[in-house]
Amino acid sequence: MFCACNKSLQTAQKHTFQQQANDLAHQFIITDGHVDLPYRLRVNNFRLEKEHIGIPVQTDDGDFDYVRAKRGGLDAPFMSIYIPSSYEEHGAKALADSLIDMLEGITMTHPDKFSISTSPQQVFDNFKKGIISLPMGMENGSPIGGDLTNIEYFKKRGISYITLTHAKNNHICDSSYDTARTWNGLSPFGREVIMEMNRTGIMVDVSHVSDSTFYQVLRLTKVPVIASHSSCRIFTPGFERNMDDRMLQKLAANGGVIQINFGSSFLDGELQQINDQNRANLNKLLSEKGVDWRDEKAKPIIEKFHRKHPTLYSDVKKVADHIDHAVKIAGINHVGLGSDFDGVGDSLPTGLKDVSGYPNLIEELLKRGYKVPDIEKICYANVFRVWNQAIDFVE
Repeated sequence: MFCACNKSLQTAQKHTFQQQANDLAHQFIITDGHVDLPYRLRVNNFRLEKEHIGIPVQTDDGDFDYVRAKRGGLDAPFMSIYIPSSYEEHGAKALADSLIDMLEGITMTHPDKFSISTSPQQVFDNFKKGIISLPMGMENGSPIGGDLTNIEYFKKRGISYITLTHAKNNHICDSSYDTARTWNGLSPFGREVIMEMNRTGIMVDVSHVSDSTFYQVLRLTKVPVIASHSSCRIFTPGFERNMDDRMLQKLAANGGVIQINFGSSFLDGELQQINDQNRANLNKLLSEKGVDWRDEKAKPIIEKFHRKHPTLYSDVKKVADHIDHAVKIAGINHVGLGSDFDGVGDSLPTGLKDVSGYPNLIEELLKRGYKVPDIEKICYANVFRVWNQAIDFVE
């Protein structure tokens, strides 16, 4: 027979987990390996003019702003200096500089709220002051442009990691998304890039690279690497963008860290197949009716289809499943968070729709029996260890 006292106990336990999770989110530094705010602002024609002074302090746009970050306990989001693959031949360095300039402008406009940071120590110092640190990672090595001196140039500009490539093969290596294996891993120049990144203290980011590139990087690098926004391939069979178990084991042996991506397509392969099939069916329906999805006449057709076939989203529990698996295979010292906020569109999971949601993930980990020291490692300590190792290798 059900007893009301059991329900009361469950409610009390839930409240306890919620409160503890919120407390931990603000007690510990939370670092996120990948937030695509700069490019999102660029796409929205961001300018540091008075009418935009509130961006990104508080806004309904996108996944990140100061108010929501503070609510979620986010202290050190790595700002992605994202360079689309189309810039490989021309304009990559100029675009990277413009995005770095933008972040510098934000920190100069709001010095009490944001500060660009280039080391864990700077993050700790800012944390004590209540300031959100904005470390930077360059997503796509195209701005290097075949010139090794550009690596030190971007280090001096504040870049702390470089994702070697993005959606296409570039002059450094092959991409996981590109079926043409130009180099079968790293290019000859790419091998020099790894060594120069080690020398200058920039972390090597193996998200987006092909499997062959990954293994070649690990054979060359003298310091641990990161996967700034990747998840576990066991949940997404055939999706090379995520990491399989052997890669996780090798990453752990290297001393590196996988930072789990929150995008639903990274979390649940079966769910993604359903969404892809629904998208294909909708496109077929629109084609049969002779309308383009941009047409005004298409709107009621699309709305009716979505009512019957809503887009499916993963949830915070699935993110915790990926953390569980990465911990099981690689170990607790090799897992972190790399949301891809502002980079995966509307595919974010329930409970983690923006940067205010980190306490929901911590709550789920607490429910699963994670100890407080382990949660601290996931929140920041594992990544900071690698970051410090990259810096210390120079010294």
